[in-house]
Amino acid sequence: MSFARLTFIAVLAVAAFTAGPAAAQWPERPVRLVVSVGAGGAADLLSRNLASGFSQFANGQALVVENRPGAGGTIAAASVAREKPDGHTLFLAEVGPNAVSHTLAKLPYDPHTAFTPIIHVANLPAVVLIRSTLPYKTLAEFVAAAKQQPGKFNYASAGLGNWTHLFMSYLNSRAGIDQVNVVYRSGAEMLTSLLRGDADTAIITVSTSLGQVREGKIRALAGAAMRPMRQLPDVPPAGQTIPGFDVSVWHGIVGPAGMDPALVTRINAVFNQVLQAPAVRNAITEGQAADIIAGTPQQFDAFIKGELKRWPEVVKAAGIKAD
Repeated sequence: MSFARLTFIAVLAVAAFTAGPAAAQWPERPVRLVVSVGAGGAADLLSRNLASGFSQFANGQALVVENRPGAGGTIAAASVAREKPDGHTLFLAEVGPNAVSHTLAKLPYDPHTAFTPIIHVANLPAVVLIRSTLPYKTLAEFVAAAKQQPGKFNYASAGLGNWTHLFMSYLNSRAGIDQVNVVYRSGAEMLTSLLRGDADTAIITVSTSLGQVREGKIRALAGAAMRPMRQLPDVPPAGQTIPGFDVSVWHGIVGPAGMDPALVTRINAVFNQVLQAPAVRNAITEGQAADIIAGTPQQFDAFIKGELKRWPEVVKAAGIKAD
C-alpha cells in the first residue's frame, strides 16, 4: 500500500476519533470557496474540480466557487478573514495573499494570524512563456535581448503580489533584466494577452497554456521549477539559465482564524476524500498536470509557516516591489 494511501487512511481515522457531534454535521448548507482570480485560470479550474466531487462526501451540500479577483488576491483573502469561523466560507490559499503580499503593501489582515490552515491541495507546474511573434527561441536569448533593451518588453500578471507577478519579478531580478508589468484578472486573460501580442512574456501554469504551446501559438522558454515537466519534457528549467530560480505554484484551503479544531479535522477529512475520488484526482493530476499533496492541517500549517519565512527573504534580497 502506498505511503499516500496510508496517510489518507490515517487522516480519516483521526477525523472519526476526534470530530464531535457539531463538527460531524458540517456542512449544514452550501460552502463558499472564495478564489482570488477570475474565471478560467488554473486556480479557478482547481476549485471547480474540487467542487465537482464535494457533495458526495459533505452531506449532499455543494461547494460554491466565488471568484473575487483583484489586488493580488488580497481582496478575496481579506473578505474570508472577516467571516465567521464556522467552516461555511473558505479560501483557496496561495503564495501571494498568504505568504508574500504583506511584504509589498499594508494589508487589512495579518497572514500569520488571520487564517486557519486546513489542507494543502496541490502544486501546479508553471512555465515561462513568450509571444510567438518574437524571435527568441530560448530563455538565454530573451534575457540577452532584454539586457540590451531595458524596459522594452512587458509581462502579463494577474495582479500586484499575485504569484504571477512575484515569480516574474523574481526572474527579472535574478536575470538582471527590466520588464514592465501589465495587470490582468486571471491566467486565462494573461494567455489571451500573449496570443494578441499585447504582452511579450508571462509565467502561467502548464494546464492553462499547454494547448496553445503545443499548437505553436505561444512559445515555452523554460519551466519555472527545476523538476522536469512531464507535459513539456523538451522545455528546460529556467534554473539552467538563471541559477537559483526554482518556484512552483501551490494551493490549499484555509478558513478564518479561530475555527474549532474538531471542525478543522472534519473539513480536512472531507477534502481528503474528495481528492481521493478517481474523477477529481484524474482531473487534477492529468487535466491540470498538478501534484496532489493532501495530508493533515498540521502539515499544511508547517508548510505555510515555511513560506512565510522564505518569500519575504526572497522579496527583500531581490528588491521586488509592488510596481
